[in-house]
Amino acid sequence: MGSSIEQRKSEHVAIVLGSDVAGRVKTGFEHVRFAHVALPEIALADIDLTSTFLGHSLRAPMLISSMTGGPAHAASVNRAIAMAAGHHRIAFGVGSQRIALEQGAGHGFDRSLRDLAGDVPILANFGAGQLMAWDGADMARRAIDMIDADALIVHLNPLQEAVQRGGDTDWRGLLGKIEQLARSSPRPLVVKEVGFGISGRIARRLSDAGVTIIDVAGAGGTNWASVEAERADNAAEREVAAVFSSWGVPTLDCLLDVRAHCPHSTIIASGGLIDGLDCARAVRMGADLVGVAAGVLKAATEGPEALISRLDVIIRQWHVVAFATGSGTLQDLRSAELLPPHRFGAQT
Repeated sequence: MGSSIEQRKSEHVAIVLGSDVAGRVKTGFEHVRFAHVALPEIALADIDLTSTFLGHSLRAPMLISSMTGGPAHAASVNRAIAMAAGHHRIAFGVGSQRIALEQGAGHGFDRSLRDLAGDVPILANFGAGQLMAWDGADMARRAIDMIDADALIVHLNPLQEAVQRGGDTDWRGLLGKIEQLARSSPRPLVVKEVGFGISGRIARRLSDAGVTIIDVAGAGGTNWASVEAERADNAAEREVAAVFSSWGVPTLDCLLDVRAHCPHSTIIASGGLIDGLDCARAVRMGADLVGVAAGVLKAATEGPEALISRLDVIIRQWHVVAFATGSGTLQDLRSAELLPPHRFGAQT
């Protein structure tokens, strides 16, 4: 079983990098248009997008989101991400630690990541499905201690598991397991989807169970049913998975819905965000933090220098958006004027 999981996670990286597995659903942020400010009355060099997350100061409210990868990828990718996150002072979440936890081996998950990243938030990660078989409290402590993490992500991926060979498909009683984990975890608990979205109703149930941070991870980026279709052993399996290429709730819709249901929760917007304009749009529409993943995966596999350069472009784009909207600070950007007509009513 261990080797099959390792192979699966390595295949995931190869497929995301080598195939068109973006879903047919768009993020929704393409409908958000800032009003251009022709007389900004600020200096680009003075723009300040700094924020605080998990007690750490960030250069910008950005998270390099968890990216999958078996042992063949984890060590090099995690090293590149840790170095780039430390360089830019942004947060990062590691990919699933399942293999390392079950096998008792590092596989690229150890405290060297803290040494490389310095004083930026690091988020541990494993799948919600494993809570049905594990002692959640023990595994949470181990996952956090393994990398000296500031928080723990539990990711939800029911659709992916349902179309995956050997997927974990008995999710009865999982909310109770998450609630137990939220009470026992030594660090804040984050719950995220993997790209099909979390609704406001589900987010409220998670918040009531003690989850303090919600990553909506909506549709608009990598579609994991399409990834599993690429891995299918036969035509029937491929057909079952492929029909869900248009499944999921757009990231923007998730963000608005979750913010409405959980006004006091910390909300991360991820799912198809690829550039600084997307990041600015997400913050304007209510995100506390934005997550980028597939859009920087190729750079992460090429090494820390490539990832540092890619992230530099995204952050520079974000600053230009702030400049062109007359937003000297992150708070200014959160209230920047949007162009009518649009469908967000009083949120302008």
